[in-house]
Amino acid sequence: MSEENKNQQGLNIELNEEIAEGIYSNLAIITHSSSEFVYDFIRIMPGVPKARVKSRVVMTPEHAKKLMRALADNISKYESVHGTIKESTGPENAFPLNFGGPTTEA
Repeated sequence: MSEENKNQQGLNIELNEEIAEGIYSNLAIITHSSSEFVYDFIRIMPGVPKARVKSRVVMTPEHAKKLMRALADNISKYESVHGTIKESTGPENAFPLNFGGPTTEA
């Protein structure tokens, strides 16, 4: 089999139902060492003073750079169809703690 045929065959990726549901995250913290990047995806809920890491992804610096390029490409494609993504600014928006809406009591 030639190299060209091997490249055209692709990769069979399996996605089970549990993983296909996804994990919602409204905060990501990225750290790194000389050999790896660590992405912690966190969900912060209103009125709850504690948040948990819902998922952690660890990758090599090379793959982190490829992820950065792929994310930039996808954001560019998204914005070309849906318009510029608006970002909140200011120190009060460093973490998504203000969910908006009225404050209520039960």
